[in-house]
Amino acid sequence: MKFILRFLFLLILISLSTGFYFKNFLNSDINGEKIIGTTVLFAVVFFLPLFLYYRWKGKDLKDYTLTKENFNRIKSIKKKKKVK
Repeated sequence: MKFILRFLFLLILISLSTGFYFKNFLNSDINGEKIIGTTVLFAVVFFLPLFLYYRWKGKDLKDYTLTKENFNRIKSIKKKKKVK
């Protein structure tokens, strides 16, 4: 999965670079903008969900939400740091 994400990210960077090259240096505004737009769409629809799945796999969402229990735990940790 890590290799796939790196490969897709590299493709996104290459595609964006190509789109900006077409737009700025070849004065082909329509083609450059199409390439950039397609790249952004691909990044949002395919790359972002894969990346989020990879990063959140095996983690518990309760550890990252601010509940009453977690808030009290954070307060107690800060009090212990002040005492030391």
